[in-house]
Amino acid sequence: MLLVTLERGRLEVEPVARFANGGREVDGVFSWDLPSLIGEIEEGLGAAARAARAHEMTLASVGVDSWAVDYGLVDAAGRLLRLPAHHRDPRTGAAFAAVTQQIDPWSLYQRSGIALLTFNTLFQLVADGTRATSERQLLLIPDLINYELCGVRAWEVTNASTTQLLTRAREWDDELMARFSLPRQLVGPLVAPGVTLGRVTSPRALAAGVPASTKVITVASHDTASAVAAVPAADRNFAFVSSGTWSLVGVELDRPLIERDAFEAGYTNELGAFGRTRFLRNVMGFWLLQEVIREFALEGHHDDAATLSEQAAALAPRQFLVDAESDELLGPGDMRGRLAAQCARTGARVPVTPAEFTRCIVDSLALAYRRAIRGISRVTGVRVDTIHIVGGGALNALLCQLTADACTITVQAGPVEAAAIGNALMQFHGLGLLADDPVAMRHVVATSFPSRHFTPRAGAAAQWDAAEARVSAATR
Repeated sequence: MLLVTLERGRLEVEPVARFANGGREVDGVFSWDLPSLIGEIEEGLGAAARAARAHEMTLASVGVDSWAVDYGLVDAAGRLLRLPAHHRDPRTGAAFAAVTQQIDPWSLYQRSGIALLTFNTLFQLVADGTRATSERQLLLIPDLINYELCGVRAWEVTNASTTQLLTRAREWDDELMARFSLPRQLVGPLVAPGVTLGRVTSPRALAAGVPASTKVITVASHDTASAVAAVPAADRNFAFVSSGTWSLVGVELDRPLIERDAFEAGYTNELGAFGRTRFLRNVMGFWLLQEVIREFALEGHHDDAATLSEQAAALAPRQFLVDAESDELLGPGDMRGRLAAQCARTGARVPVTPAEFTRCIVDSLALAYRRAIRGISRVTGVRVDTIHIVGGGALNALLCQLTADACTITVQAGPVEAAAIGNALMQFHGLGLLADDPVAMRHVVATSFPSRHFTPRAGAAAQWDAAEARVSAATR
């Protein structure tokens, strides 16, 4: 959680709270402990309010962004009926098959422009059997947290676009919901980023010291939408990699691109800030390394990601390669075994040490970014002159350099806290302090935060060509 201030056209960022947000199994379902997360958020807001007062300021507003697709169900009184299920829970496989047997996948894609991923909200709802729930409402995670903070239910449009329940006209797909017996009352009015929902009324937040004047403002609440809003690009010929637990690789378009090639290649059209479309592909991210580190820690090895990346940089490149877009790597548990099995299938060496697994993951992510960006250029015709890596991956110099080499395109890395910065930009817009102008907002980001540049190294392209051919032959 960050406290962000705007003064003389520059942003200042101060960390005020940080907490874990891992899932846990409840009644056989991998779930989010949302009450605990909300408690941490309320305490964090108290810390932000104290930090603001220390600067002789008042906490003006709060905005919430998070991962997409997951939701909570609340009853008429607003009570959470069960913990929200985690998108990495495997329960949706049968529902995905059932839905795509009833409606042709290409037809479903044409309705929303959203790639058919097994964890999308539509498939979660069908898997959870929420057909007879006319007295319940569905709130995506940021909307649910906003509701807890200010008591107002609203459905922010960038996150709603990921559900597979929104039409390309940016309206709820009533026909699709009726087809799968999903009550229309599950969802309500859509709102744009930058809208004030109300003021903080949560008793725990107020008790923690949050001023009653603090506004709750909608932001581009899918964290990738916020991160892309903070890309410090000077022109439109760029690709982005929002690199964190997931890697979202894409470009901005003026409107959704609904073509068969895009559908078959797995590209999705998610709404972004400023009314634009984020045309992108989901790639596994540092979730892979988090799981590997967790598994080694159980055996007494406690190296962190930065240390392992330094060790991995000393190893020869492209020895260990997997398909970092594979659904085989989606769920928790035995990540090392799954990575090793894929390496064996590609004819690569099988990693053993923590540094070798790290090298496998970073090389494989760079290869996946290359495939995604080249596919984007082929499908859209967009010329990519610069790749902006934002989020936690911007700290990983090895990944940034490998991405430049693999794509033969200059990489600009930073800001690291892009999602929080993009979130803050929309709050400042909602407060009337920034115009709804993406060029001006991105200029504010560029002047506020330094970035690093990585130039492709000569002679690397042919080696990445061979690596891509090897992985594609084994896994596609």
